Amino acid sequence: MTTLNFDGQAAIPQLATQRQHQTHYALGTSIDLTLFGKAPNQALTNACALIDQYEDQLTINRASSEVIAINQAAGQHPVQVSAATYTLVKHAIQLSQQHFGFNALIGPLVKLWEIGFTDAHVPTPAAITAQLALVDPTQATYDDQAYSIYLHQPGMQLDLGGIAKGYIADRIQDYWQALGQRAGMINLGGNLLMVGASPLHADGQWRVGIQNPLTPRGNAIASVTIGPCSAVTSGIYERHLEVDGHSYHHILDAKTGYPRENNLLSVTVFSKASIDGEIETTRLFFAGQPHPDWGVARDDLYGAIFVTKDRQLQLVGLAPEAVTLLDETFTIAP
Repeated sequence: MTTLNFDGQAAIPQLATQRQHQTHYALGTSIDLTLFGKAPNQALTNACALIDQYEDQLTINRASSEVIAINQAAGQHPVQVSAATYTLVKHAIQLSQQHFGFNALIGPLVKLWEIGFTDAHVPTPAAITAQLALVDPTQATYDDQAYSIYLHQPGMQLDLGGIAKGYIADRIQDYWQALGQRAGMINLGGNLLMVGASPLHADGQWRVGIQNPLTPRGNAIASVTIGPCSAVTSGIYERHLEVDGHSYHHILDAKTGYPRENNLLSVTVFSKASIDGEIETTRLFFAGQPHPDWGVARDDLYGAIFVTKDRQLQLVGLAPEAVTLLDETFTIAP
């Protein structure tokens, strides 16, 4: 995950001291929302309610939701959903059909492994092979006229866990900006969104810590000085399963049915929109190394940091002077 560091002088002392903060549990994690400056009394409460509303629509971990209704109708009929759910699911299907690692139809494999839950286990090869037939994104279609989604094969399951937090973080920022709020922080557990110029530092920049993937939460190996942005991290350390001395992480490869294996501990992407950070961390994690042309044609992708198993930080698109190493057991690759 990414963390925030609060060192430095406040650029706008009055704004910094007018700080409102609220914690909330949703999306399977602890959420922290902060606004700077005078804000309407309900700005944070309404933001939490917005998170809950989206979770009600998009979750697969409850008795019912719009996504669960789609899954339950797999192989039977299309399901009409709300505009927000349709927009996100359509986008997720389109991305999945690009085959770069992200696959919103990964649900059957996620349910099979259950990594991160109490009944996590290593499935048999036969069970994995059986589920691989159900994760084909070309077997999912959408109808722009009816706002409906159809999964063509019985047993197919959407799982938006690799994109929903980013989408929701962006919607909270939209809400705050509609209220005219100048600065704030949205932390959805691994997804950070820094809104406006930082009132905590004289240069107006934010300080974002890169989590040490080998230690408990809160230990940063580096700090990145950057303007308003989203910071999203994908890593193998948050959810994993230990069996017979082997560690299985939760980032599953839809081509093999097993966790994606490479030399990476984590990838953090800095971007304008949090949903793009979600997408690009997946793209880069599956690539396993920096793309030569990654982000070149896009001004909404600000940079990325790869943390490798041999304790190196590889910087992409970030100026070296913007990154401060905090843990000398790691090195920044030349």
